[in-house]
Amino acid sequence: MDNISDAISVIAQSADTLFILLGAIMVLAMHAGFAFLEVGTVRHKNQVNALVKILADFSFSAVAYFFIGYQIAYGNNFFASAEVLVANNGYELVKFFFLLTFAAAIPAIVSGGIAERGSFTPFLVASMLIVAFVYPTFEGLIWNGNAGFQDWLHATFGAQFHDFAGSIVVHGMGGWLAFTAIYLLGARQGRKPGIAFAPSNIPFLALGSWILIVGWFGFNVMSAQTLNGMSGLVAVNSLMAMVGGTIIAFIVGRNDPGFIHNGPLAGLVAVCAGSDLMHPIGAFIVGGGAGGLFVVIYTRLQRSKKIDDVLGVWPLHGICGLWGGIAAGIFGQTSFGGLGGVSFMSQVIGSIAGVVFALVGGFIVYSLVNKVSSLRLSQEDEYIGADLAIHKIGATSNDK
Repeated sequence: MDNISDAISVIAQSADTLFILLGAIMVLAMHAGFAFLEVGTVRHKNQVNALVKILADFSFSAVAYFFIGYQIAYGNNFFASAEVLVANNGYELVKFFFLLTFAAAIPAIVSGGIAERGSFTPFLVASMLIVAFVYPTFEGLIWNGNAGFQDWLHATFGAQFHDFAGSIVVHGMGGWLAFTAIYLLGARQGRKPGIAFAPSNIPFLALGSWILIVGWFGFNVMSAQTLNGMSGLVAVNSLMAMVGGTIIAFIVGRNDPGFIHNGPLAGLVAVCAGSDLMHPIGAFIVGGGAGGLFVVIYTRLQRSKKIDDVLGVWPLHGICGLWGGIAAGIFGQTSFGGLGGVSFMSQVIGSIAGVVFALVGGFIVYSLVNKVSSLRLSQEDEYIGADLAIHKIGATSNDK
């Protein structure tokens, strides 16, 4: 009997390791989605830079999270022999891989907001600092119970802040961090309020959206981190939020292809927090609300002289993430068909805490880096485009 029990335990450990590994691979693939969404949105002279930034950001973020960030968030490090690290089929290693793909999404989100005028190396340094210190501090606060914040919420309001797959921890943080960078950089040269630069390539934009949509089911469903914890409810809620965001963005955005392909992403951002609690109808409403929010706020941003958010990452991730964190405290309630176990006040406080943490952390990091080396390209480099100015090559052989 002991041999059978041991064999079952090994199989279960192996299954969990494979489960979270597949999730890590799916979320890793989402970074290609971030890349092509940006490539399709920016002007032709900045397409190479968009592709390079996403891969470089991911790589430098991996180093920062491996050596510093993961230990801050979870208290674990990898300064041990390989024999120790492969315990339980290397589950802790694969868990790191999975959570790294979340952490690296932060610079990828910021990249879309500061596109076409952000310096390359200074933003790489800033991304490393954020993934090493800012993001994991808040991540550990929420997902690992660090510093007693969650215990305080539970004691005061009857439930902890619930963010199953990162509406606030990942997307809200990324969106509001991007807001600080966007504000500090100012608008692009030649941009006039009310007149947006047209996307350079709608098929690439659509490809990026579809890659993100597919990968998001790994992002949400596999946030359970074990095979036993997997829930079909998360998958269907993600689906319903995605289509809800698409439909409302389609209606409110009046057939605009940029809005239609960002609508499903807005819905998926919003549903992350409560995807394991809501009824599918509630998820549809939450996703639809996010799709509408994105279109309305991004449209108004186009009239701003100071806030020039190229891909609309602040409304998409920041505002829709905030809505999702709070909405989990509404549609997660049993009175709205949810599974319960959430507190509206805890959701409000936890969501606002994420916004404040991102704003303060972002202003500190970006201001410090900017003092050492300018976060913005020179006027000449911005004029000729980041592709030629930074990488000395254009997207096609005809570029000079």
